[in-house]
Amino acid sequence: MSDARARSQLPSSPPRIVAVSGFVFSALFVVSLVLIRLAVPANPAEPGEWIGNPTYRFRVGVALNLVPFTGISFLWFMAVLRNRIGLLEDRFFATVFLGSGLLFVAMLFAAVSVARGLLDTFASGISNGGETYRVGRAMAYALMNTFGMRMAAVFMFVTSTIGLRTAVLARWVSLSGFACGLLLLLAITDFAWIALIFPAWVLLVSAYILVSDFKHGSSAPAFVPQSLLPNEPVTDCQPK
Repeated sequence: MSDARARSQLPSSPPRIVAVSGFVFSALFVVSLVLIRLAVPANPAEPGEWIGNPTYRFRVGVALNLVPFTGISFLWFMAVLRNRIGLLEDRFFATVFLGSGLLFVAMLFAAVSVARGLLDTFASGISNGGETYRVGRAMAYALMNTFGMRMAAVFMFVTSTIGLRTAVLARWVSLSGFACGLLLLLAITDFAWIALIFPAWVLLVSAYILVSDFKHGSSAPAFVPQSLLPNEPVTDCQPK
């Protein structure tokens, strides 16, 4: 009876459809990144010749419009992970988890805001505003690659650590997160396409969570080990 009552008080898992948020984030992030990489040179010191090309401007505009939905879906993905951790959440790692995830979204939005400003300011191409363009271009590059993607690497590290400590993720999923995070942390400034590692890893984690939920049923509660459930019978504390 005590176990049954304790389990009834645990928060139930969100619907399976919520786990799809990781798939949505991965798809939107990949599409946005590919569109931008095909239009804008990776070198932040490039002169900005692409901005006068209507085709390139259209690709970048579509990518920038997708980013808000990318950030929103990532926040839902973070919520899915926290719900899966449940009562095993550690304050230390939870702080780093939330901080790195929110900073990644903030840096992503800030970089897109700067890029949108450049796209609107130089709608007819760069003439006498070359210096302004170079400043904005370097700022957007730094926000996304120097800071944003490194926050993504930290998010992968801490999520993998939590996965190992609590067993909410398979060991091989956590180890892949450490490897991908290290690669992203060290190589992002040398090879721009390496940023695709992050959405690929999020896709992997989302697929694992979704498959695991299907195996255990859609009404499975947040992960709580038997050791955390009370063994003593629950007594009625109300005065008679």
